[in-house]
Amino acid sequence: MPLQRRIPKRGFTPLDREEFQVVNLRDLAGVEETEITPELLAGYRMIRSVEKPVKLLAIGEAPKGLSITVDAVSKTARDKVESAGGTIVLRSGPAAPETED
Repeated sequence: MPLQRRIPKRGFTPLDREEFQVVNLRDLAGVEETEITPELLAGYRMIRSVEKPVKLLAIGEAPKGLSITVDAVSKTARDKVESAGGTIVLRSGPAAPETED
């Protein structure tokens, strides 16, 4: 049997794919600061690297009055943070669009 038929198919992985480090709103409940940055999240070990993009998702409730700086945010997470009196700041770069859940 030919080699291409014996080897399992693996699929395609695009080279320009950007993988986000995910942070949920429930994870921010234990943070005492009011200004959340990727450096602070790395200090709390919620993300692994400051250089990789960070995305905020809406699982959980938003603490009151936070100013959060991330690369991307879901629409529901933005609504929850802004209704709790907080703000979302998107870092500049190619990974700045707002996305759906």
